Amino acid sequence: MTEPTIPPITEDDIANYLANTPDFFERHAGVLASVQLSSPHGQRAVSLQERQAEMLREKIKGLELRSADMIRHGQENSAIADRLHRWTRELLLTRDAQDLPLVVASEMAAQFNVPQVAIKLWDVAADFAGQTYAQGASEDVRAFAASLPRPYCGANPGLEAASWLVDPGAVGSLALIPLRDAGSPDAFGLLVLGSSDPHRFAADMGTEFLERMGELTSAALSRLRP
Repeated sequence: MTEPTIPPITEDDIANYLANTPDFFERHAGVLASVQLSSPHGQRAVSLQERQAEMLREKIKGLELRSADMIRHGQENSAIADRLHRWTRELLLTRDAQDLPLVVASEMAAQFNVPQVAIKLWDVAADFAGQTYAQGASEDVRAFAASLPRPYCGANPGLEAASWLVDPGAVGSLALIPLRDAGSPDAFGLLVLGSSDPHRFAADMGTEFLERMGELTSAALSRLRP
């Protein structure tokens, strides 16, 4: 009769045994003291306790870095919230509706450090149709604004809206924010942000904040609508 073959013990078997037998090293303290491991910081051998201490230090360092990142992001978010508060406050303090587009642009440049800002509106009430910001947007750019489900961010491929900026030749990246009434697919304006930094408005960046700015701008400028 053939005796059954006993499968060889694997590393996983040993690891599972040690994990499920916490008192093994208490009963075999000499084995624990004699274990030597390679240090990740060189070729020297270290004891198991030293290796555990190194792993613990590395873990603590990683937690400290994560904590520092969380603090930094919190400070950045707080600063952005302060800027947004000041920008919104200026819009609320603007008594004359015809000044709102200029306040939107100038305060955005000042509060958010955007080098160039321009804004164009169309389909405004007759009282505002003669303003500079209500003129000069072609049918093509109106159709383009209406086609944007969210802000466009990226390089300037010669878009008409970029020509509204003071110095379009100095623009390395653009953000185009469509302005529309809540729930409407049609746009009644376009807010243009330009920066010489090609990475300021990158194509792969998140647009949630720009979308919120567009919503606030659209709400403020609803006073100019028919």
